Amino acid sequence: MKKEILYLAWPAIAEQALLTITQIVDMAMVGRLGADAVAAVGFSMQPLFFGMAIFASLGVGAVALISRFVGANEHKKASKVLGQAVNMSIFLGLLYALVIFFLSEKIIIFLGGEPSVVSLGSSYLKLISPGLVFMLLSFVMTSAMRGAGDTLIPMKVNVLVNVLNVAGNYILIFGKMGFPALGVDGAAISTSISRFVGMIITLVVLFRGKSRIRINTGDFYPFKLPLVTRILNIGIPSSMEQLAMRIAFIFFVKIVASLGTVAYAAHQIAINAEAISYMPGFGLAMAATTLVGQNLGAKKPKRAEISGYESLKIGIFIMGFMGIVIFLFPNYLMAIYTSDPEIIKLGSVCLRISALGQIPMATFMVVSGGLRGAGDTRFIFYVTLISTWVIRIFFSYFIVIKLGLGLFAAWWAMVLDWSIRGFLVLWRFKQGEWKNIRV
Repeated sequence: MKKEILYLAWPAIAEQALLTITQIVDMAMVGRLGADAVAAVGFSMQPLFFGMAIFASLGVGAVALISRFVGANEHKKASKVLGQAVNMSIFLGLLYALVIFFLSEKIIIFLGGEPSVVSLGSSYLKLISPGLVFMLLSFVMTSAMRGAGDTLIPMKVNVLVNVLNVAGNYILIFGKMGFPALGVDGAAISTSISRFVGMIITLVVLFRGKSRIRINTGDFYPFKLPLVTRILNIGIPSSMEQLAMRIAFIFFVKIVASLGTVAYAAHQIAINAEAISYMPGFGLAMAATTLVGQNLGAKKPKRAEISGYESLKIGIFIMGFMGIVIFLFPNYLMAIYTSDPEIIKLGSVCLRISALGQIPMATFMVVSGGLRGAGDTRFIFYVTLISTWVIRIFFSYFIVIKLGLGLFAAWWAMVLDWSIRGFLVLWRFKQGEWKNIRV
């Protein structure tokens, strides 16, 4: 079982590692432009994450159904699911990109950006909005591949996308190879171009049948309402979960931003530095989702349960180790992104606090991945809604603003949030009710 888990997880972990490295390089490049540039990109990430929440309904619903169909050896039905999910992705992606483009300045102002940050952030959002369509469509397609048990091809595609993004950033941010130095705008343009390339490659792979799931033109049309309904019945609670979490994070950003640009820059860089710990959690959650779904589709509920627990054991071990690394070497991690001593000092303390939340985070990520594979998305929504809003928003506001405990208190609240969510999803998994859910 462990070999099977690691076989599915390692490409996703490697993919996340590369994405993290790319984010490090991106933020390091932007960080050289100053605190305003870092804050502008940080604020701009919030509506992008919000968009991903919308598409969670398609990605999670498609994965749950596709993994069940693949486990039951019904590959044609799996392809139909993907075709319908892609249709909805294109429509929603275009709609969301237009909203972001026309409301870019108001979004940055709402998030609490200072005047010097608003112009940078709104310009970045306008230039990155076309890439939203490509990013969200790719997200749904690669999620489907993982649900079919193929984590290697999404990794390869994202390797290329991230390499292109880094190269484009270097050229366009600093004005290399005859191009003008565009600063933050250059980072946005590079990101949109690389995402377009990734989307095209993913489509070609699916149409040519190079993955474990194949797509044909007949899978897109006609529109199949019963199948779409099944996707959304599973996915909408997951989308609501992501929306609740992202809206909470937006208000959390406003709380941190009220502490000033330097504090927010330290917070944003620490978040990026902490991302090294997400890599194993992401990969093992994908493995748990796939294996739980496929085993339930193959009528093997006991094996589905074992796959969830084994994934969790590996996740706790790896992310616990990552927590030790973060706790011991926070200064070095912060120095990758910035040379500002005040930002490094603040961010290092934040990272040491976050180290204590690595095991709870691993628990939530991996176990919720298993529950999603079973289609048990409503419970995860309720847990996320209650924990993020009660702890990350109201409790954070009270201790950070009312009690005046500052940035570090906000990070303690984050650890508490992960701990509550981790405990509750593990309790749910142990109850075993997810084995009987029909999708």
